[in-house]
Amino acid sequence: MSAPPTIQQLGEDIVNRIAAGEVVERPASAVKELVENALDAGARRIDVTIADGGRTLIRVVDDGWGIAPAQLPLALARHATSKIDGSDLLNIHTFGFRGEALASLGAVGRLSLTSRRAGEEGAQITVNGGATTPTRPAALSGGTVVELRDLFFATPARLKFLRSDRAEAQAVADVMRRLAMAEPFVAFTLRDASGGEDRQVLRVNAETGDLFDALHGRLAAILGREFAENAVRVDAERDGFHMSGYAALPTYSRGAAVAQYLFVNNRPVRDKLLIGALKGAYADLLSRDRHPAAALFVSCDPQLVDVNVHPAKSEVRFRDPALVRGLLVSAVRHALLTAGHRASTTVADATLAAFQPEPAFAPRAYQMPLGGGYSNPSPQALRTAWAAQSPVSSPAAPQGFAEIAQPSARIEEPMGDDSLPLGAARAQIHENYIIAQTARGMVIVDQHAAHERLVYERLKEQMAHSGVAAQALLIPDIVELGAAGAARLLALANDLSRLGLTIEPFGGGSVAVRETPAILGEVDSPALLRDILDELDDSEQTSLLGARLDAVLSRVACHGSIRSGRRMRAEEMNALLREMEATPASGQCNHGRPTYVELRLIDIERLFGRRG
Repeated sequence: MSAPPTIQQLGEDIVNRIAAGEVVERPASAVKELVENALDAGARRIDVTIADGGRTLIRVVDDGWGIAPAQLPLALARHATSKIDGSDLLNIHTFGFRGEALASLGAVGRLSLTSRRAGEEGAQITVNGGATTPTRPAALSGGTVVELRDLFFATPARLKFLRSDRAEAQAVADVMRRLAMAEPFVAFTLRDASGGEDRQVLRVNAETGDLFDALHGRLAAILGREFAENAVRVDAERDGFHMSGYAALPTYSRGAAVAQYLFVNNRPVRDKLLIGALKGAYADLLSRDRHPAAALFVSCDPQLVDVNVHPAKSEVRFRDPALVRGLLVSAVRHALLTAGHRASTTVADATLAAFQPEPAFAPRAYQMPLGGGYSNPSPQALRTAWAAQSPVSSPAAPQGFAEIAQPSARIEEPMGDDSLPLGAARAQIHENYIIAQTARGMVIVDQHAAHERLVYERLKEQMAHSGVAAQALLIPDIVELGAAGAARLLALANDLSRLGLTIEPFGGGSVAVRETPAILGEVDSPALLRDILDELDDSEQTSLLGARLDAVLSRVACHGSIRSGRRMRAEEMNALLREMEATPASGQCNHGRPTYVELRLIDIERLFGRRG
């Protein structure tokens, strides 16, 4: 039998390599640590250069305070930091605080640190795979330059777990974008020097003005003008927590959760609590396969949040998580409802893109060329040809386009005020779409989707106050649902009664419907109950009764909305437009689809070549 193992003290270089495995997962992790150090040093400009996805080169240049020559060796020591004194690990006001980043990077790569503090000489120190060289003088105007080459050369096994250079470079760019969002008053650049090139990947200048204006400008520069134009301002405070930022309109949604940026005390985080709260804020505004876009910042006293629960500090733990979740949900909901009927401009952009003018081809030459034995037809021949091809003239024959065209829409007499946000109804086409004229263009409304949202909001308001008003059926509807379906609905009978739907057991797998929501008018009870069962199946993953009841209300609202194919009078169409203007969140239906599209006159004229 072999001898039992003995406990040994690991060497400093091995300890640093183990620590590097926790702190530096990939090149993007190294960039994050170094840029956060620059921000903690008060930098107003940070330039980052990488090569080969960060494997062969990461260089971070900042104009911060710099490090004194005598302190450079200590900066590379493990658990040496100027950011905390160790007396209180909760009172943290900086990005970094553990003093591990530089030591860990020097243990697995070739690191050089050059710095100059104001009023002192510049100096440089290097470390290769944990071996440190003496400090020497260096020329530098100010700030700090950290250069990391050959990342993981000392631990080559780690290289096998990295992805392609392109994927690693994209991860670095994502880290830079998140840090740039958190610090709008700091200028950032990211360059890729792979293959001897010098390609600029990201460049954002320092913003000016107040915090919200600066943040709006920074988000427009990073996420694009479309996000900035279609996002609403979020600003709320509760019990020591402040929620700020911008949340996109529901119609500006994404197919994946790739546009959700969350920050706690300006620290980028990927926290499950905050992600779940953001999803909850859009619960009845988006379908389940769509994801909101937002950049939200939680600010609080450092004592109220623990940032030391994850090696990369990407997760946090709040002292009162329910308070933070409630604040985020209510703040985002309030901001979205304040937007009223507003819908994303990207909906109109997509509509305009669908209108493509006919390609301008060179006119075809139908006339035979002169020469070669051919000649132009005589005037008499041309008149004969035209007469042969013209329509036959008779008293019963149509005389023009106005008489030939079959009506495809109903045109209403002008009524209403087109200076209102959604204008005045002018026509209804295909018995489903309302055409309205506004002061600056036109609006196309999906009457079924719009009215569905309006009914849903009315039902929610009724339920919140005194319950949905019910109408008793003279003769109860008996609906066969099967034993399992009937049992599921009867288990929620008390909750459904609050929605104006009263059901009772009728033996076997049947239920009796005695009351239905009054707002729905005449109801197809079997179809309504089966839709509710489908919704309960879809929302099985949530245990929150409120969320499930909202989902059921959404299905109920669909049964009470104006159906596609119904002809509407002008006063009905205008009444629908006015109610949309007065109802929050009416810019999208219960499934997150837009209820209307607005086309500006200037864009319509551009389609027809009237504007350049």
